[in-house]
Amino acid sequence: MHSEKVTSPTAADPLSIGQLAERTGVAVSAIRFYEDKGLVQPTRNTGGQRRFKRADVRRISFILIAQKLGLSIREIGDALTSLPDRRTPTQSDWARISASLKDRLDQQIDALTQMRGRLDSCIGCGCLSLKACQLYNPRDRLAGLGAGPHFGVTDPPD
Repeated sequence: MHSEKVTSPTAADPLSIGQLAERTGVAVSAIRFYEDKGLVQPTRNTGGQRRFKRADVRRISFILIAQKLGLSIREIGDALTSLPDRRTPTQSDWARISASLKDRLDQQIDALTQMRGRLDSCIGCGCLSLKACQLYNPRDRLAGLGAGPHFGVTDPPD
């Protein structure tokens, strides 16, 4: 009988893409997407397989939190690129980044509040038709532009 010595990974050992996916709960395809967008930068082993730093677990977590806050991939990339040596964000980094985003989030909250108010008025109207909606399309004036929405819910009707 041949026995192999099994060793536990250390904090210095890099993670495979599968291990990173398991640790973060993110699909392998999403990690590849984040790599494609420059949000994570794995190295390659001699066999060409991706290897991630253990700190990338925190980096992926940062990406997930930022996405839940409504940040775009570009905004997340800008925030991560602002870090020295593309390191993982620390608590003080997150405080600085979140402070710079508060105005943007306040604007987003205001827009959503306006949208909610308009939705309430639409529910009360009873028309249930965006084609005939007197709030967003009185007299069907947008029909000439073709099918589909031509402005967002937060855009004021003329």
